[in-house]
Amino acid sequence: MDYKYLNNIKYPADLRKLPVEALPEVCSELRDDIVKELSVNPGHLASSLGVTELTVALHYVYSTPDDRIVWDVGHQAYGHKILTGRREAFCTNRKLGGLHPFPSPDESEYDTFTCGHASNSISAALGMAVADGHKGLERHVVAVIGDGSMSGGLAFEGLNNVSSSPNNLLIILNDNNMSIDRSVGGMKQYLLTLNTSESYNRWRDRAARWLREHGMLNEKRRRKTIRFSNAVKSALSPQANIFEGMDIRYFGPIDGHNVKELVRVLRQLKDMTGPKLLHIHTVKGKGYEPAEKAATIWHAPGKFDPETGERQKVDTTGMPPKYQDVFGETLVELAEANSKIVGVTPAMPTGCSMNKLMKAMPERAFDVGIAEGHAVTFSGGMAKEGLVPFCNIYSAFAQRAYDNIIHDVAIQRLNVVFCFDRAGIVGEDGATHHGAFDLAALRPVPNITICAPMNEHELRRMMFTAQQPDMGPFVIRYPRGRGMLADWRCPLETLPIGKGRKMHEGTDVAVLSIGHIGNNVTCAIEAVGEVSVAHYDMRFLKPIDTEILDYVGKNYRHVITVEDGVRNGGLGSAVVEYFADKGYEARVTRLGMPTDSFVEHGTVAELQHIVGIDAEGIAESIRQCTAHDA
Repeated sequence: MDYKYLNNIKYPADLRKLPVEALPEVCSELRDDIVKELSVNPGHLASSLGVTELTVALHYVYSTPDDRIVWDVGHQAYGHKILTGRREAFCTNRKLGGLHPFPSPDESEYDTFTCGHASNSISAALGMAVADGHKGLERHVVAVIGDGSMSGGLAFEGLNNVSSSPNNLLIILNDNNMSIDRSVGGMKQYLLTLNTSESYNRWRDRAARWLREHGMLNEKRRRKTIRFSNAVKSALSPQANIFEGMDIRYFGPIDGHNVKELVRVLRQLKDMTGPKLLHIHTVKGKGYEPAEKAATIWHAPGKFDPETGERQKVDTTGMPPKYQDVFGETLVELAEANSKIVGVTPAMPTGCSMNKLMKAMPERAFDVGIAEGHAVTFSGGMAKEGLVPFCNIYSAFAQRAYDNIIHDVAIQRLNVVFCFDRAGIVGEDGATHHGAFDLAALRPVPNITICAPMNEHELRRMMFTAQQPDMGPFVIRYPRGRGMLADWRCPLETLPIGKGRKMHEGTDVAVLSIGHIGNNVTCAIEAVGEVSVAHYDMRFLKPIDTEILDYVGKNYRHVITVEDGVRNGGLGSAVVEYFADKGYEARVTRLGMPTDSFVEHGTVAELQHIVGIDAEGIAESIRQCTAHDA
């Protein structure tokens, strides 16, 4: 595409050569480039469109990469990637071997910190600012955080600490009233009504000029000055300000789509001492009408026609449903029969299909915002009083709630049903989003039941089992994407806890699998007809089926374990430990995700092949086991 300005901008230094009057056109070209690229190579669209002006203004005002910009989450950073030397390679974004899906310091010096999960930008940026002060470096550090991420506990911890150490950090609060779905909670309501008194701003600017002229704005007097300023603000403005109550100077809100005004304000704030927060209002999907009208759908819309906005549709007739939709439909079904059931999600009602319960029974479904730890403890509180919460969290995001699961649920044996969506390899979102560690992390925790369904019928039965009386903490993990059964509805029945099932008879090799990955085992067995393979779907990691393990340990020389998670600590480790304790001499081959390296991004099929848990990789492991016996 022939752009007047964008074709000549390879790095931010090129952008800074332009007059400020050219920036609106730069933004228009950048937005158009993002739309056209993502129409054929899907990714996170609406978020990046919403911060186009902010992205341009930041790189125009600050001397990046020496100055630091820390993005929160990072799905809004496509414009940032294009302006920082990666425009030609942007067509490889999220593809195997291509650009990372989120900012990564391994990819570019302009990417200052890994960001794939929400709410870490303030803490990371504060650490950088304090480190610069410690080393005597004079450079600027900016944290960009959205109103959705601001609901996360880590963001509040960072804010609380910002004023405790000398720093000149600038926090930019990008307020679009959205995370993926609409933002919820008290912070959302606070930001909707927050305003800055015009009379106060005029007074503060005049006072600041006078104090600077008289040498009274040094660091020693800064905190007292801010407190006095806040007291005057309280007298002049009817709106209390939580940020200035933390000794963080607040500016805004301003229009986040007026790039010239953004540049003007950023220049004013650039050399101001002490921590500051600039509040901007933006529209998710700005500049592309379909995305503005339906930001949730256009968060990651897949392929589409950039001219008409028509999304490419896949004919799903006769196809199995997504696991998340089976969860959502089954939860409504269970809640209709059990008045104690409630649903909890940390800001992902559409992503995990909790929106189905929200629509059917809005009083029994709770979106708590981007706050996984709170979601767990909140669920624990409801369980303590007799309810049965189904707490649905993406597996990778649940890592932030590990202590809450142990301290607030497991120790008290509370019947919280944890439904971990996106477990295992998730594909193009890469290392920050793979659900790699849940099995290994939770297996050592007392009082917890852990299971994973091989198909949709098993998911429904596990959900039905989990809400039975006296079950205690119950973890069900299932993958992203579609299941195996187009006819997925089945009678709901209780499964025996800790009992697996034999899927295939065989005498040469025994394969033990857990979860959906067992379907790859079925395909592998068909491919190695020359080998007699027994297959057991373990269903439960904890408690594990010791009857199956005893039989396999006594009767097979070769055992293969298959799991869609890290090899260390999960199913394979459980089998090896049990065999060692019982003195079984079977040779165990553990298949799963690597034990000491992260899996990067690519399609699920590509990544499963690389780590050896697709049907081809499992079949090859089966052949290798028996090759030594020939």
